[in-house]
Amino acid sequence: MSLTLDLSRTPNALGAAAKPAAPVNLSGLTRAGLRQALIDADICPPEKAKMRASQVWSWIHHYGVTDFSLMTNVAKDTQARLAEAFTLARPEIVERQVSKDGTRKWLIRTAPGIEIETVYIPDVGRAGALCVSSQVGCTLNCTFCHTGTQKLVRNLTAAEIVAQVQVARDDLEEWPSPKEDRRLSNIVFMGMGEPLYNLDHVADAIDIISDNEGIALSRRRITVSTSGVVPQLDALGTRTQAMLAISLHATNDALRDVLVPLNKKYDLAQLMAGIRAYPGLSNARRVTFEYVMLKGVNDSPEEARALLKLIEGIPAKVNLIPFNPWPGADYECSDWKTIERFAAILNKAGYASPIRTPRGRDILAACGQLKSESEKIRASALRKAEQAAVESAVEAA
Repeated sequence: MSLTLDLSRTPNALGAAAKPAAPVNLSGLTRAGLRQALIDADICPPEKAKMRASQVWSWIHHYGVTDFSLMTNVAKDTQARLAEAFTLARPEIVERQVSKDGTRKWLIRTAPGIEIETVYIPDVGRAGALCVSSQVGCTLNCTFCHTGTQKLVRNLTAAEIVAQVQVARDDLEEWPSPKEDRRLSNIVFMGMGEPLYNLDHVADAIDIISDNEGIALSRRRITVSTSGVVPQLDALGTRTQAMLAISLHATNDALRDVLVPLNKKYDLAQLMAGIRAYPGLSNARRVTFEYVMLKGVNDSPEEARALLKLIEGIPAKVNLIPFNPWPGADYECSDWKTIERFAAILNKAGYASPIRTPRGRDILAACGQLKSESEKIRASALRKAEQAAVESAVEAA
């Protein structure tokens, strides 16, 4: 006797009915992806997909709408079908903080257990820069960086990266996309995570952010910072044409192995060779070397001269970053006179070496301070819940 089982209503292995897939958020699709999504959902035939995608694209990325019914040049029946198949929802803003210096930080929840921090810094770049995250947590464990103490959860999708820009523009009231007088003029991938370990999604997000019929930020105003994932440097330049920043912080392998453990895999010789070969590198497209100033560690005049030798011949500038303290850090910030002396040596050799003014320190939004505060809050709440459970059990006994 044979039996045929109907598994369509069978609960999954955990005993719960399978959940329907979440609708695709169109905000995270490239133009090509958007066209294909409209075809696959039977929103329009292939021959009309390019036109329809351009309409939808403009509403999403130029006007910033989150409701299909606001797309006034799209027929109402098409609006309804779009709403049935897709979403434009923003992620949840768990917390919004504003520093006394005007820096804004958002803790954003894009999915259960997935929280990231995004920071807007006014008066940086042309007008203001948004520091976006590419991963939840980080794997690199740079010893001076707060983010490195948070374990990697996963890569962010292109939609989750673009959503950070949308949240900031919502808050800055910068829709539709302005041609001039932008408050958000630059994007820096310097938040949580290593962008080159998530290059596919980072590249898609840059394509979306830089599209001239949407947010329309020039690729020359988009900077991707890496700790030195050398094999991906060429792909980054070729695919994104983004400006390159290198999280350097040391001039010799022995010290960089400690500060940036990735150096053990890709040492300074490999890193410098990769930088020199970066697509488009020129005096008009200089690489930025980021150098955090650590008291008594890497801030001596000898280190400054070693840095000059290391970067000799590379079109570059050096951002000197006063160390931003965080709870439990093993380092101190160099004295201001020491930083100025270091900068003077670089300036004399012809390298621009601005000293980055610490911004947002009071809300842990400064460089190297980002870490989902909710991670610590969740841990604290868990401990309290466990303690309450123990106390309750004791009382019951």
